[in-house]
Amino acid sequence: MITGEIKSKVDRLWDAFWTGGISNPLEVMEQITYLLFIKRLDDLHTLEENKANRTKKPMANRIFPEGKDEKKRSYDDLRWSRFKHFEPKEMFDVVNEHVFPFLRNLGGDGSTYTKHMKDARFTIPTPALLARVVDMIDQVPMEDRDTKGDLYEYMLGKIASAGQNGQFRTPRHIIELMVELTVPTPKDVICDPACGTAGFLVVAGEYLREKHPEVLRDAKLKKHFHGDMFHGFDFDSTMLRIGSMNMLLHGVENPDIVYRDSLAQEHGAEEERYSLVLANPPFAGSLDYESCAKDLLQIVKTKKTELLFLTLFLRLLKPGGRAAIIVPDGVLFGSSKAHKTLRKMLVEDQKLDGIISMPGGVFKPYAGVSTAIVLFTKTNSGGTEHVWFYDMQADGKSLDDKRTELLPPEKQGPAPTAKLTGDEHAKNNLPDILQRWSKRDKSERKNERTAQSFCVPKSDIVEQGYDLSINRYKEVVHEEVDHRPPQVILDELESIEKEITQGMKQLRGMLK
Repeated sequence: MITGEIKSKVDRLWDAFWTGGISNPLEVMEQITYLLFIKRLDDLHTLEENKANRTKKPMANRIFPEGKDEKKRSYDDLRWSRFKHFEPKEMFDVVNEHVFPFLRNLGGDGSTYTKHMKDARFTIPTPALLARVVDMIDQVPMEDRDTKGDLYEYMLGKIASAGQNGQFRTPRHIIELMVELTVPTPKDVICDPACGTAGFLVVAGEYLREKHPEVLRDAKLKKHFHGDMFHGFDFDSTMLRIGSMNMLLHGVENPDIVYRDSLAQEHGAEEERYSLVLANPPFAGSLDYESCAKDLLQIVKTKKTELLFLTLFLRLLKPGGRAAIIVPDGVLFGSSKAHKTLRKMLVEDQKLDGIISMPGGVFKPYAGVSTAIVLFTKTNSGGTEHVWFYDMQADGKSLDDKRTELLPPEKQGPAPTAKLTGDEHAKNNLPDILQRWSKRDKSERKNERTAQSFCVPKSDIVEQGYDLSINRYKEVVHEEVDHRPPQVILDELESIEKEITQGMKQLRGMLK
């Protein structure tokens, strides 16, 4: 956890960017990301130096060359540990005229981060602001993975709180729920085809560190964790840089975060490559048929992005692979041929495991649309017997634009550290979802459809034309209210009226 002192420093830093003329929160985040990368290069170079000193051998992987650059500045001056001590004006000149050109031409280790830095632009407007940013980053204990990860998450939260750019972030506690539901394993190959800031991949990595510490002890698993496990696609280069740095600061050395227009490019090389897909793809949009990948249109002909992404996930998953994805409610009950075809495919050809209906306020203040989490397993041979439904009413925060926390931190999220009372469950359903999900093939089968969660046999879903909206199956209990007869109420009103009239007459008499 980062302290309140560090948070207040970050808040002041963002205010400084704002007053310095950079009002776009994504640009602020991008500039901080560049500086974090520059600091990391210096840390790696220092490690190599120490190793060379210990072994009395020349440096094997020298990041900063010996000698001077094209503008006759010593490469040593380009290192974070050197320029952070310069006067603001000199620091500004070094970073602007030497460090950023060096970044753009960095061949490096072939890592994801190096690829995303090739078009790095320095836009911090003043030496004073640069000095403040460098000082703030330097004061954070960056050797502590939790601290630097939390710091970056806190700054990413500022993107979300700044307006329209918040669409890039799915609420952290919803991501945590989806990761817990899918139970990632050390051998999974995980993909988010619309990764944004890589929130799903980050949380999956944290889950594995906690539940499967062997991923960092076993040499083979460790290599897989740092190189082959995590895959993210996006077609926004800023998001790629931010997402890559987010993964790095959370301890994943070389994730596969790459530029890819997931709906426009063919997927031959990616087909049946992944064992777990976690995603909240952009929806409520449409594409021209000409700009959409032909292999997706062969499965279902539609222009709607939410349906195209669902089709994409089916292609990307290997048989036996699982998916937890967020879809707008319209996917569950839409009446078009494409909607029905996709739902039938999930129920008949794959194994549809569950639908969690979420309240409309989960994505406020950016969107009030009602959404659901769809959980399925790719089998290519069916397997759906019952579908588990859960009617989420609360996620621990108010469902208005403010999204105020309704419970203390230890009682938030899907795995709170303190036990929730019945009243508190009404404010945070996430732990209950996890608990009931684990019993979906046992006691949950016996629940009445008036309960918050219940199972629906496949035959009922087929009968309803593959409608997957919870309201189609949930039964609402109407309490019978015992009303008094109308005549009794009228008589009572007449009596009250007589009393009022009598009281008015007495009042007039007293005033005469």
